[in-house]
Amino acid sequence: MCFAYDSRPPIAPVAGAAVDGGDLGLVAADGSPFAAYHATASAPSGHGVLILPDVRGLSPFYEELALRFAESSIDALAIDYFGRTAGVGKREEGFEHAAHVAQTTWDGLRADTLEGAAWLRSERKVRTLFVLGFCFGGRLAFLSGAEAHLAATGVIGFYGVPVGPPRNDIPAPIEVVHQMRSPVLGLFGGADPAIPAEAVARFEEALAGAGADHELVTYPDAPHSFFDRKQAEYAEESGDAWRRVLEFIRVRSTESL
Repeated sequence: MCFAYDSRPPIAPVAGAAVDGGDLGLVAADGSPFAAYHATASAPSGHGVLILPDVRGLSPFYEELALRFAESSIDALAIDYFGRTAGVGKREEGFEHAAHVAQTTWDGLRADTLEGAAWLRSERKVRTLFVLGFCFGGRLAFLSGAEAHLAATGVIGFYGVPVGPPRNDIPAPIEVVHQMRSPVLGLFGGADPAIPAEAVARFEEALAGAGADHELVTYPDAPHSFFDRKQAEYAEESGDAWRRVLEFIRVRSTESL
């Protein structure tokens, strides 16, 4: 299961931080409009994060997550996937996402991702760009590491399924490891039945065999979607994951400049 509508990131707001956030409309290269949410830091670092949501699309969880990044001086943009089939309105509680997920295509998702990255680079002047996703978006984030024209500084996937059959026409990340050009950070729950230890091990072996720069972390007792304020019993794992994300961005940004 992915995040519920009332889920929120397990990250406390930074006291006194000055950030700005708001809704945004973008248009992909194929002419399709889609919704996004931006959060901008008052003292930007030059680093940017493109946030790819789970199967429910753009929800309050990802809007708040973008704000938490901005509080860390990282400009952030979270995008929705369903502009082509559901329009650009807010995804309210009860949104029937499954029918729209079934209509997504790899070409469409790539076009939206590229447009989101272009906005961060042109409007926020980010010098280093990271793609971060959760579940469905985690899979897309991993795949983004093999997109040469995206040129991501790094990709981060929270419990993105790395192996198995395609979803619609979206390949499994393990199929593109030899094209990986971006460092990879993968964060998994050891009690996630959708991504057993064997799947993570196969992904690790494939990345290593391809010479891809990567770090895969499994939290032994954590379930799928553990990174959630409501899952207070996994606060330690969530705190460690957040620290790893920020450190990954800091280190990889320094290495790339």
